[in-house]
Amino acid sequence: MLRGLNELNLDSKGRLAIPTRYRDTLDRHCEGRMVVTVDRDRCLLLYPLPDWEEIERKLVKLPSYNEPARRLQRLLIGHATECELDGSGRILLPPPLREFASLEKTVVMIGQGNKFEIWDAAAWNTQRADWLAAGAGNDAMPPELESLSL
Repeated sequence: MLRGLNELNLDSKGRLAIPTRYRDTLDRHCEGRMVVTVDRDRCLLLYPLPDWEEIERKLVKLPSYNEPARRLQRLLIGHATECELDGSGRILLPPPLREFASLEKTVVMIGQGNKFEIWDAAAWNTQRADWLAAGAGNDAMPPELESLSL
């Protein structure tokens, strides 16, 4: 289970050191092999390879004449890049993906159960504040969440 928030720095080559607490889990689950792709929220998604392959199988099966499905395929599969933890526990984030998410130096990596989101730290703080402000409006919960008790 990938959870928690981590503030990290990219090195000059665009490498991101995965926090030590996740490395054993990633080694057991995917032998350090991962896939990074884009998200519509202008962040990156980092999946262990087996979890990504499951999602990719579902994406490929979407109807090709459904325009929203094609856009999703183009974004997620088209930008998907395999990466592997190096001997120092780092992954290289490719320049086009770093540019897409405006990643410069300080990033935030947020565990989401089966994946991580990687955000520019300033963009994360702004987006989080927006989400919290929007939640204060007491918007209706989607039916899938109405039975959730925290």
